[in-house]
Amino acid sequence: MKKLVLFYSFEGNTKYIAENIADAVEADVLELKPVKDIKSNGFMKYLWGGKQVVTGSKPELQEISANFEEYDFIYFGTPVWAFNFAPAFNTFFSNYKIEGKKVALFCCDGGTIGKTFINMREQLKDNTIVGEIEFKEPIKGDKEKAMLVRKWAEDMIKK
Repeated sequence: MKKLVLFYSFEGNTKYIAENIADAVEADVLELKPVKDIKSNGFMKYLWGGKQVVTGSKPELQEISANFEEYDFIYFGTPVWAFNFAPAFNTFFSNYKIEGKKVALFCCDGGTIGKTFINMREQLKDNTIVGEIEFKEPIKGDKEKAMLVRKWAEDMIKK
């Protein structure tokens, strides 16, 4: 079974989880990177990020060279912005049709997930979603749960 961890990370939390998943299940890794990302300092990042979510922004992404057809299982990871997935996924879901895969979802947040998983499931409705998990600021906060990510990733493969 060929596996991929597909994620966007803003401050490193989602990347930390994605790398642990990839290592645990020997998956390829693909990080979504906007050509121009918002700045990561101060309170303004919340205003700019929230505005992008509310307006349905689709930031231009750096080139993606993956062939999604060759993967059987894809983990999707996002930080939570304004109770939803990050805008980089708006672009991704607009440009790529993922279907017939086993999928697991993960997110990182500092508050609440809101409709993050509900909206991701809707975008990925033509797949079998086998699980989802939330991490609260894993780099500095949810260390115990973050340590369980490897077992969770392996368990998702067995479903």
